[in-house]
Amino acid sequence: MRISRIALAAIAAAGLSACTTTPVGPVEVTRFHQPDTTAQLGRTTVFVESAPDTDVGSLELAPYKDAVARELAELGYRETSREQAAHIAQVSLERFVSEPQPKEGPVSVGVGGSTGSYGSGVGLGVGINLGGNKSAQEIGTRMAVSIRDAASGKALWEGRANFSVGTESPLAAADANAAAIADALFREFPGNSGETVEVKVSAK
Repeated sequence: MRISRIALAAIAAAGLSACTTTPVGPVEVTRFHQPDTTAQLGRTTVFVESAPDTDVGSLELAPYKDAVARELAELGYRETSREQAAHIAQVSLERFVSEPQPKEGPVSVGVGGSTGSYGSGVGLGVGINLGGNKSAQEIGTRMAVSIRDAASGKALWEGRANFSVGTESPLAAADANAAAIADALFREFPGNSGETVEVKVSAK
């Protein structure tokens, strides 16, 4: 007995679908600033530090502070000591593992016939379950940055960004994750105040 070509094609397509990695979602970004403060941003000295209320350890936060510092350098900032900095960039971070809702519709392929009343028919059933209900875990990242005037403590610019990637994605690693979310947060800086946008990122 042979399985039809249609059934084989369905099995192959299902296998490819099962091997597909979780796509990278866009980074959701929101920025806030006042019109009279944007002229003060960039082209001066800055010190990047952990936000006072952050619960993340220094080692975990380090690649995100480094990524923020690189983005600020591209905007014309010069990183220096806290004592000499005109602006202070405070970084907070939250990372967590989430379990997406299971997807319905496990793959099932069937090929069949029925035995005739004279015993001349042939019946064949093929059932295949490729784990269509199983969902991969995702790593979520939320990062916030506040740029403040060092002398007065006044907030000049604030931004937050969050996105999720599959645990097998190259962007799940801390360095790549930090670079992607920082790039998205400072894209088209300073951004429109109060507007939430989705910024596409890709694994490099």
